[in-house]
Amino acid sequence: MSAASPAPAQTAVHAAGLTKSYGRVTVLDGLDLQVARGSVFALLGPNGAGKTTTVRILSTLTEPDAGTARVAGFDVLAQRRQVRRAISLTGQYAAVDELQTGEENLRMMGRLRGLSRARARRRAAELLERFELTEARGRRVATYSGGMRRRLDLAAGLLTDPAVLFLDEPTTGLDPRSRRALWEVVGDLTASGVAVLLTTQYLEEADQLADRIALLDAGRVVAEGTAAQLKSRVAGQRLDLTATGPDAYRELARALGGRAVRLDPSALTLGAATDGTSSHVRSLLDEIDPARTAVARFSVHDTTLDEVFLALTGRAPAAAGTRPRTQETPVA
Repeated sequence: MSAASPAPAQTAVHAAGLTKSYGRVTVLDGLDLQVARGSVFALLGPNGAGKTTTVRILSTLTEPDAGTARVAGFDVLAQRRQVRRAISLTGQYAAVDELQTGEENLRMMGRLRGLSRARARRRAAELLERFELTEARGRRVATYSGGMRRRLDLAAGLLTDPAVLFLDEPTTGLDPRSRRALWEVVGDLTASGVAVLLTTQYLEEADQLADRIALLDAGRVVAEGTAAQLKSRVAGQRLDLTATGPDAYRELARALGGRAVRLDPSALTLGAATDGTSSHVRSLLDEIDPARTAVARFSVHDTTLDEVFLALTGRAPAAAGTRPRTQETPVA
């Protein structure tokens, strides 16, 4: 790995051509990445896409086979110690001591991160309150639920003030309320200038949190941009149609032709791109069903990141974290 070139001053993470293989399996294949300070960058993809490997390289836990990377201005190989002092990493699984209480875990980890006793005690109290663990502060972690352990683990990652926070599928196992609490914390951190690199399979999480999103597949970035930009590559919205019967379904499919973006003959449903306006929906319905006998009902919904990924890779992420927002209308 050659020395990394200087990154722009406003760039918290800069990676170029990252490559990593395990035996004959290529996990990363020339990955390029830039994360701005004070922003959330989401890596979205299925299991095996290379998300965790990317985080492990950028957090100095794994060395790349080729490519360059700088985090918080430091080279991930030549300046490993400086990188580790500037970052915080929360992995996919809670890493807490079950024999200690929640408060003892945080105070111990604070001391390990260089906080004074008083500061570690104050910071532990702040985080216990923020993650709604104050009432359980004196209980051994062995008695915590899975969600409580996850929240404690996340709190431990925020004991110091990192320049870059790596969150590797951080909300796995959390209930919706806890997940949203974490989102609020992430928002507060980015507002203070912290850069957050998030890996997730929850589509809603990437949609809600990320300033920019990279779709990973087989170790490569297949698309990158804001959520709106990625969705616009497929369609702004989609009109779903349910046919009145098999013959009607075939007629609708013929009428749509290449404009059909979804075909499901078993369910008698079809999909077509639309801008979502009433005029366009009405015009499309009049065109493909002038007699108003083929369409039983229709619905219009926003394009999701799931559909973007499916369109760009031919398959969806392994776990979809949201449902499309729909407005269904029966045809009179």
